[in-house]
Amino acid sequence: MKRTSLALTGLLAPLLAMGQEQKRQPPPDFTSGYQLPSPTTPVPKEALFAWFDVGVLLLALVLAAYIVLSRRSRAWLLVLTAFSAAYFGFYRLGCVCSVGSVQNVVLAFAEPSYRLGLSVAAFFLLPLLFALFYGRVFCSGVCPLGAIQELVLVKPLRIPDWIAGPLGLVPFLYLGLAVLYASSGAGFVVCRYDPFIALYRLGSSPLMAWLTGMFLAASLFIGRPYCRFLCPYGALLRVASWLASKPARIAPAACISCHLCAKECPYGAILPPSAEGDRAPLHQLRRTLARRLAVAAPLVVCLTVLGWFAGPAMARVHPKVTLARELALSLDRPEAPKTLAVEAHRRLGRSDEEVFREAAAIQRSFRFGGAAFGAWAGVVVAAYTVSLALRRRRREYVAEPGTCFACARCFASCPVLPNGDRS
Repeated sequence: MKRTSLALTGLLAPLLAMGQEQKRQPPPDFTSGYQLPSPTTPVPKEALFAWFDVGVLLLALVLAAYIVLSRRSRAWLLVLTAFSAAYFGFYRLGCVCSVGSVQNVVLAFAEPSYRLGLSVAAFFLLPLLFALFYGRVFCSGVCPLGAIQELVLVKPLRIPDWIAGPLGLVPFLYLGLAVLYASSGAGFVVCRYDPFIALYRLGSSPLMAWLTGMFLAASLFIGRPYCRFLCPYGALLRVASWLASKPARIAPAACISCHLCAKECPYGAILPPSAEGDRAPLHQLRRTLARRLAVAAPLVVCLTVLGWFAGPAMARVHPKVTLARELALSLDRPEAPKTLAVEAHRRLGRSDEEVFREAAAIQRSFRFGGAAFGAWAGVVVAAYTVSLALRRRRREYVAEPGTCFACARCFASCPVLPNGDRS
């Protein structure tokens, strides 16, 4: 199977050159010394091409659900994975992607003047709708960020549950941070720090190139590190998948508890059957749950207060706050070189006091935003601690819908045939 994965990676090459043709025409040759700033996202495509992308996404989701739930084929899923990396990644340069669309949706609610494209809304909603029925089939072979990690995974190492569990909270915290910055107009941090953008666009800043290399190196031995421990859209898919009516099932018939599937899963998403006597008495579970709920309320309050005080520091990434800081530095040190933002401000003829007033207002608003983020962090941590006390009984090996990426690895290891016989 590893040879198949490496061979399918070669399918990326045909669309690679085509993808780079999508880049904009070279900028005009300015003679004034002005340097055109690098945009963080590609320019919007024409409506026809945008809706074509939506059609491809919908078709890929349908195929992923069919391959995982009906055909149960790891080989065909790898073909779809390679196509997604080639089309949505190299050919479409990773934009618009469902992961970054979260910020567009948030900004549309926060800023009435911002117009949310219907195609962007479709990229946001379609994977979530499929997750409500079939689990994370978008992650299985459609998402370009997950696809490249899946294709380079050669020797997966299991991460202990006591490490993977707390790290699994980071996507929820990152989601809260992305919502805060998008709603305040500070920018799209998810797109700005996309770890695979340098690969899909064959060029980026040194920092992003280093980040891409780091994640690719980690993906050789850790199954989908970005998807599991950072992706904010994955947090939404995880919640939606808990409600899935037809998630991926390991055995096509009755499970014989052979443990082979759990050994094959690189994500720790397969839970074993409950052992006899491993469930505490009901009164003990109630006491444990009551204690954890009692700790949850003070935790949320403490993190809310901490977020209130951290708000002004979090506001420093806002462009207007950054301009105010650079402007104050230029006033204190007139001999220091001026940044492009300060030079642009001088040419516009705005008063310095106006900039400082705007920055102060943004920092005040970030106190409320920081408090909201702190409260969100408290709720996430509290919910995790409470969930540890709520253990459901299992009679067979099951793929936990929220953490299962529907990668189909366990299908090949399962010796049960569709009619219930052993292979």
